[in-house]
Amino acid sequence: MASPELPDCDSPAAVLAFAQARRAAAQRAEIDVLEAALVWASMHPDESVSTGPTDRSAGLVFGELAVPLAGEGAPLVAEFAPMEFGAALGMSTDSARSLVGDALELAHRLKRTWRLVRAGRVPLWKARRLAQLTTGLPLDGAEFVDRQLAAFVGKISWAAIERVVDQARVAFDPEGAEKDRLAAAESRRFDVHTREASHDGTVHVEGVLDLADAIDLDAAIRQGAEELSALGSNESLDVR
Repeated sequence: MASPELPDCDSPAAVLAFAQARRAAAQRAEIDVLEAALVWASMHPDESVSTGPTDRSAGLVFGELAVPLAGEGAPLVAEFAPMEFGAALGMSTDSARSLVGDALELAHRLKRTWRLVRAGRVPLWKARRLAQLTTGLPLDGAEFVDRQLAAFVGKISWAAIERVVDQARVAFDPEGAEKDRLAAAESRRFDVHTREASHDGTVHVEGVLDLADAIDLDAAIRQGAEELSALGSNESLDVR
């Protein structure tokens, strides 16, 4: 019996077909919005901004600037253009800038991936996340990622994608990769929350370690667990 909300769906197969069709339409609509963002950006290029004097250090702004929203090689866009686009869609300024920036990154620096997105072979959410990762790469680094991933970006895990991007960063932007490594090293920590003991006497332990230290710590803990077992402990491995 057909539902009054879905009058043409009078069987389980019809309901599934309806849901699939609407899902495909929604995905196509999301791609269309990204296409519109590209066209909007092309209508507000570097040449379209005001040439009036601008002195931001003094707090004086008399003209609009052209700003980069994507990586090297992507066109600059008038800085207020994303705000207008976002306002029309009910989006925040930051979300609109991200949308336009992702569109530019895909269309100008990840062209193979963008073609697959338009063909419906790569989920748009995944392509946009990839675009956000590659924005900081030089142009040849983004080209490397696009070439390496285009054939199977829609099928592999996100961790595998991140590894390819990291590989490109090391190969094409070694100075940036070293800065990232040093920044990550500064985030290392190991916390034992003794002041937050639970009512049953347990405490939470957490940390961020480099790989070598993490391997050493894991080995030491496992060795201790094995020694407790050899001494007759009947507790589970996790408890030991």
